[in-house]
Amino acid sequence: MKIRPAEAWLLIIVALTFAASSSHATPTPAAGYEASARKPNIVFCMADDWSWPHAGILGDPVVKTPNFDRIAREGVLFENAFVSTPSCTPSRLSILTGQHHWRLREGDSLGGSLREKFDVYTELLQESGYRIGRFGKGVWPSKQKFRHRDSFGERFKSFDEFLEVRMPYEPFCYWHGGQDPHRPYELGVGVKSGMDLSKVKVPACLPDTDTVRSDVADYLWEVQRFDREVGDIVRKIEAMGELDNTIIVVSGDNGMPFPRCKATLYDQGTRVPLAIRWGEKVQGQREVSDFVSLCDLAPTFLEAAGLKPSAQMTGRSQMPILLSKNSGQVDATRNHVLTGVERHVYPYPKRAIRTNEFLYIRNFNPDKWTTGEVKGRNPEYDFAVTPWPTEPGAFSFAIDPSPTKQFLRLHRGDSDIKPFAELSFPRWPKEELYDLRTDPAQLTNVAKNPEYAETLKALRKRLNTELRATRDPRAISTAKPGSA
Repeated sequence: MKIRPAEAWLLIIVALTFAASSSHATPTPAAGYEASARKPNIVFCMADDWSWPHAGILGDPVVKTPNFDRIAREGVLFENAFVSTPSCTPSRLSILTGQHHWRLREGDSLGGSLREKFDVYTELLQESGYRIGRFGKGVWPSKQKFRHRDSFGERFKSFDEFLEVRMPYEPFCYWHGGQDPHRPYELGVGVKSGMDLSKVKVPACLPDTDTVRSDVADYLWEVQRFDREVGDIVRKIEAMGELDNTIIVVSGDNGMPFPRCKATLYDQGTRVPLAIRWGEKVQGQREVSDFVSLCDLAPTFLEAAGLKPSAQMTGRSQMPILLSKNSGQVDATRNHVLTGVERHVYPYPKRAIRTNEFLYIRNFNPDKWTTGEVKGRNPEYDFAVTPWPTEPGAFSFAIDPSPTKQFLRLHRGDSDIKPFAELSFPRWPKEELYDLRTDPAQLTNVAKNPEYAETLKALRKRLNTELRATRDPRAISTAKPGSA
């Protein structure tokens, strides 16, 4: 039978239509398919400004975090997890790249941008067939000067919206960038929610007053709101039948937004909650005391996906810990962690090494640091009306404005408040040393105590050696403590 030209065109159109529809058909598992043979999904729930130990399972007497607690119970709870730096942009960039922030050039500080030459785990996964995407805060307030994109992936309005574009059985890597517990807070929301202020545990570096207790309660309320978001995502993954094939990570990018916490190298600034669940792959009910950095997560994710971590990455994969059945100290070599700061609002370059027994901090040229205070200006804000002041001086000492900070400012000369104000608004020394055996809250600097001379010397040398090994520009330029 002879086909006329018009009929031929019709057949071509039908064939093309069928081909196009087939290319988007729902894939079905191959013969012998098992979920365990698939690449794992990776879901990272990141809180904004969440310190250790503010979770129910970590012993906080007020906050309720049933969803984080579940991930910790059914997976691994890390007791000594630290960020590379206690500032959001560089902390998140260090997670993306698997490198300490001081290696990232313009990406080492708040609002910095990441150069294209740096590998990031999300896009390496994308190249291998993963669907990547994010909700909320990625590396904001970065200007994305070089990459012109947020490398956590395309932004979606919700996890549901992200799943709409994901093909069935397509592995995915999703970043949930929660806004909590970042300031500003609704003044008094903790009390309004029913929290008992008498049970609030005030950090030892802050005065125990009604103002501070209420402010901490407001922070804890926002931690609970973040935890509810985690629960929504976990239940969705469970309903999809993907729970056991999904690595779920819950953590924070830096410490709580209070004086001597966020943007400092004390534990309240750098130590964060971290729990990881991965179905039957990872034995649950385990608490691990190994020191880990969130830089370690990028190589961990890549190894879990069957990929080789980038040679640029200095973080160490946590897979040996996750696949171990042990609790406590799993790897004896993970006995310390490095942290640092370049600039958070103001330049305060410093580095630290944290071990079980000591915290040693080196401050580079502290005599040149600016406080950000405005001379003759000590305003009093009504935080119910102005919850987030941004005028000059509001972020002095690189501390977010808050009722707690304001209380310290206005009462810094009072005899009972002065010691706390001096901790929060100090004249920084070149070196700090804290004996965690007797001073777990890191309040008394013993760097000039002759009894600690040998310890100081040993930690100074150890820190400098490790910073040089990681090509920290400040360590390469000089070996003298406190010099730039």
